[in-house]
Amino acid sequence: MKTAIEMYNYCVENGYGKGFNRNNSIKHFTVIQEALLPDEDVLCVFIGLHNYISTTKHDSNFAYAITNKRIIMGQKKVIGQTSQVILMDNVNDITFSSGLVFGKITIDTIKETFNVAIAKEFAKNVYSIVLTTFNDLKHKPNSSSAQNPLQQIKELKELLDMGAITQKEFELKKKKLLNL
Repeated sequence: MKTAIEMYNYCVENGYGKGFNRNNSIKHFTVIQEALLPDEDVLCVFIGLHNYISTTKHDSNFAYAITNKRIIMGQKKVIGQTSQVILMDNVNDITFSSGLVFGKITIDTIKETFNVAIAKEFAKNVYSIVLTTFNDLKHKPNSSSAQNPLQQIKELKELLDMGAITQKEFELKKKKLLNL
């Protein structure tokens, strides 16, 4: 996926949100398209209410892309645009909660924590793809952490804290990494 239209269609086809309407959503994804580096691959995208506090307190819809290098968030406004980038190494934790109308994904980073509200019908799909994508990125065999057992244990602990693996799985993998 390199174009805004491809990203939007991917969202709709996979149940990762639709935004307010097609035209606005494509404009938000255009912000992401323009921010992509030549060697950057978009792995998954979704749409949600940025900095969500309540149904009346949020920064409106943003488009989100997880690439092989970072998270890119974008919103096209009537005048101007807003974009934000978070490097993968700066993500501490990702959590999910569900309410009556929205599901909320909380992304905790070294610098800040932000909430993304997604219509309940799409929220679990989005959370699942976000976790899967992060897990795949953190455990690529050619990543620098593949040679560093302590970094791998830290990443396993993050997966344990997210609920992606069990305590037993964590202990087994930790022992294997430490050659115990």
